[in-house]
Amino acid sequence: MSFHLVVGHGPAGAATARLLAEQGHEVRVATRTGRPAGPAVPGVEHLALDASDPAALARAARGAVAVHGCAAPPLPQWARLWPALSASLCAAAEESGAVLVMLGNLYGYGPVAGPMTEDLPLAATGPKGRVRAAAWERARALHEAGRIRAVEVRASDFFGPGVTDGGHLAARVLPNLLKGRPVATLGDPDAPHSWTYLPDVARAMAELAGEERAWGRAWHVPTAPPLSVRAMVERLAAEAGGGPVAVRRLPAAALAVAGLFSPLLRELRETRYQFDRPFTVDCSAYEAAFTVRATPLEEQLRATVAWWRERDGR
Repeated sequence: MSFHLVVGHGPAGAATARLLAEQGHEVRVATRTGRPAGPAVPGVEHLALDASDPAALARAARGAVAVHGCAAPPLPQWARLWPALSASLCAAAEESGAVLVMLGNLYGYGPVAGPMTEDLPLAATGPKGRVRAAAWERARALHEAGRIRAVEVRASDFFGPGVTDGGHLAARVLPNLLKGRPVATLGDPDAPHSWTYLPDVARAMAELAGEERAWGRAWHVPTAPPLSVRAMVERLAAEAGGGPVAVRRLPAAALAVAGLFSPLLRELRETRYQFDRPFTVDCSAYEAAFTVRATPLEEQLRATVAWWRERDGR
């Protein structure tokens, strides 16, 4: 089979590397430490390098059919570190000839009315949204110039096994839910919201790496129909076999105080709009062109609860 280089070993990078290895590919994962973030996976090799070093990343990508860009700097450092990382990914793709499969998100659109489609302008005005938009705009320009082959795979908020501290339905929700305790949430707990299942992200990354007609544009990962935080908590609680769990909106004053001690909460102020109003994604373009479909919600819930129970020994 083929050699794939996965840059980054967070939830999405780990899921993508594992899936590619299961498909029989040779997989190397590049991270700063060179150590896996979890249990070792057969067929996945790890190497240590600074992904923002173009020469080092290009050497690691030699012979690869695809470079999967799944790394992300710490949220407070996005504006400073994303430009060098995205430039290095593009340089590695150009030198190696590998397809660059960039994992993106929905920040670049900024606040919008109605479901998000891939043809919306990248109109974000905040620094995190603009830096993510600029990363794709750089890759797309190089693709259109014939210097690289690139595709961006955009996902909404991650959900599922392997998603922990960074997920809005993860570490701040599942441990409390499994104990029958109330859950606190950002924004309006009844606003419709799209949740992209992590294994579906990996499946889309793997599929589009080999689909030439996908290259040169962005695609939304197939995602189940939107549900509010409250609705998702109710379904997770039912899957866990417990009774109803209270869902409480964190007051703005409490968030402001928490932001003094939590860099993550402080940085999320720019994207609070995603939870104060409907935030939904349209993935019909992907579904009309390719084979990956969103995993049925019941299966998502079952796998997520089981993973958290095993993780926490419950």
